[in-house]
Amino acid sequence: MVPVPHSDPGRRVDETTASMLEALFTQSPIGLHLLDTDLRVVRINTATPGMRGVPLDDLKGRPVRDVYNLVQGVDLEALLREVLDTGVPVVQRIVRARSNGDPPPERHFEITALRLENPRRSVLGVAVTAIDVTERERARTRTEVLDAVRRHVGRTLDPVVTGAELVPTVVPAFADIAIVEVVEAVIRGDDPPQAPPPASTPLMRTAFRSTRTRPPQAHPVGDVRRLPAPTPFTQALADLSPRVVALHPTAPWLSVDPPRAEAIHSSGAHSLLVVPLALRDAALGVVSLYRTGQSPPFDEGDRDLAVELATHTALCIDNARRYTREHTVAATVQRQLLPRSPETHASLDTAYLSVTGADPGVWYDTIALSSARTALVVGKVSGHGLNAAATMGQLRTAVRSLSAFDLSPDELLARLHYTAGQLAAERARLPLGDPLRRESLTADCVYAVHDPLTGTCAMAAAGPLVPLVVCPDRTVTVPGIPAGPRLGATEGAPFATVGVEVPHGSVLVFASDPLLTSYLAESSEPLSTAPDYHDRPLQDLCDALVYARPAGLGAGDAAVIVARTRAFPPDRFAAWPLDADPASVAVARRRTRGQLAAWDVDDETAFNTQLIVSELVTNAVRYGSAPFELRLIHDRTLTCEVRDAGSAAPHLRHAGTADEGGRGLFITAQLAQAWGTRYTPPGKTIWTEQALSPGTGPAESL
Repeated sequence: MVPVPHSDPGRRVDETTASMLEALFTQSPIGLHLLDTDLRVVRINTATPGMRGVPLDDLKGRPVRDVYNLVQGVDLEALLREVLDTGVPVVQRIVRARSNGDPPPERHFEITALRLENPRRSVLGVAVTAIDVTERERARTRTEVLDAVRRHVGRTLDPVVTGAELVPTVVPAFADIAIVEVVEAVIRGDDPPQAPPPASTPLMRTAFRSTRTRPPQAHPVGDVRRLPAPTPFTQALADLSPRVVALHPTAPWLSVDPPRAEAIHSSGAHSLLVVPLALRDAALGVVSLYRTGQSPPFDEGDRDLAVELATHTALCIDNARRYTREHTVAATVQRQLLPRSPETHASLDTAYLSVTGADPGVWYDTIALSSARTALVVGKVSGHGLNAAATMGQLRTAVRSLSAFDLSPDELLARLHYTAGQLAAERARLPLGDPLRRESLTADCVYAVHDPLTGTCAMAAAGPLVPLVVCPDRTVTVPGIPAGPRLGATEGAPFATVGVEVPHGSVLVFASDPLLTSYLAESSEPLSTAPDYHDRPLQDLCDALVYARPAGLGAGDAAVIVARTRAFPPDRFAAWPLDADPASVAVARRRTRGQLAAWDVDDETAFNTQLIVSELVTNAVRYGSAPFELRLIHDRTLTCEVRDAGSAAPHLRHAGTADEGGRGLFITAQLAQAWGTRYTPPGKTIWTEQALSPGTGPAESL
């Protein structure tokens, strides 16, 4: 037999290893690089995408820094030197480099570097593998940009701010320049136009951002103008489709918009991605993204991402638009429901203030009461939008209606509390699908009555609202008013009235936000340190309150009334005690005639007043209890008051044809424009009011 020669296993292994290395260096898509201890190229795989077409002889022996056009950010040579020195490998490090091309495209490579040693542990160099992960990194970047947009865009309900929230999330992560332009009607809260929008549709530039320190802009942020046509921007708004546009200096559409063409040329932009802000076939605006310099041009993947970004932004802008419209309508309703200007009172100067004007549920009011008194009201309804404004209007109307009955503050709030409870019960009976059913109906309110004749102010509060009293010596005090239950709440302590002395020149501050009241009480500087405090216009004081309010206070929207008390003119008020004798009727009539003559009241009004006094005094002496008092007040109207200690109140009735009496109060009601009964701890007061002819009011004599 002929012996079969045995092959050398070691030789076969060397041949296989050599063949594998040769295949890796000539055919593998993975970049293989052998570097010596001076980090010069020994061998390199020219089959990788980044090295195709580059002769090996041109690379061998060259330093690694000359072979790769690295993007600033990673010092590859220092990294590899550290591997040589320490032997610690670098694994899966991402570096950016520019490949061959015009312009050279930027690529992402994942490199791993290992130190090479011979069996004697001598260092031979470094082996580097590089895998092109450009698409993976682009996908990751796109995902991060989309996540950032979803986190940061739409945090406010302001269509202008929404655009300002978008541009920082895409520059520089996705684009070098970002511009947001929104249809002006959308900014106002109106419905956006259906695509294609009219050529005259104006847009506002709401946001601009660039990677450059002083970037050129065609128009400043806030500028409103229509877009020249035809351009990629108007075309995108017309068909609501995104566009990737290569920016060539000779593009014909650039001549249509010279300012924008100049800005594009100055910025060095070479790629434009225009994406419309669209929702339900309506055009809300347009987003323009640019890439400049050596940034890669936009591709199809970038366009898909931009569509997602624009869709989210458009939804946020539309939500903000709807909120703006609802707020505009609610604010309009609120303006119609609230007094336009404070009523004029002889003994009280008042001014209204809205801290931000964004809460339609707050209200304020001043109500002229009988006997020269004035009611001051501030309140706040829970909820927001039109529902809060409507409820506010209902409660304000109820307060005005109840105030006509001369109720004490605690009794008025008790009845208002009942009214709010009825409104809450009606809301609870709404259909199950009505979202308003799930909103509770509660309100805070403070009601005060200022009496200039006694120099006091009676107050009661529903909820945590309390007023501030600034005395003439500039000391600020908070009246100790027990907090009653919130209007509409099911539980709570009874309401209580507290009387406070308010000397001439005192200032009362009523706010619908307790945080603002607490701040003003603790830091009384805007109230007590103003120069010329006694004569300072109240509107200036209101402005001082706004300027002094710290940004981090945390107080919400607030309605404020600022009122300064004035002494009632002593020559416009007269009072006389009366005896419990029918003869007091003639005495009262005589004194009334003399006082009206001194006030120069016309004859007709004087005659009617004497009849009224006769009837009121007769009823008091006949049916009331001593002591008796007659008072005349010459204010915006002529007021007659008769006081007694009895608790029984008269009521109006119509006497029969054969009756000899019973017509006194009926006659009084016919002669007076208003009359009523006011109960006080000593008893009651019957009062009437008559209109004064022009030229006899207090304003001319003050």
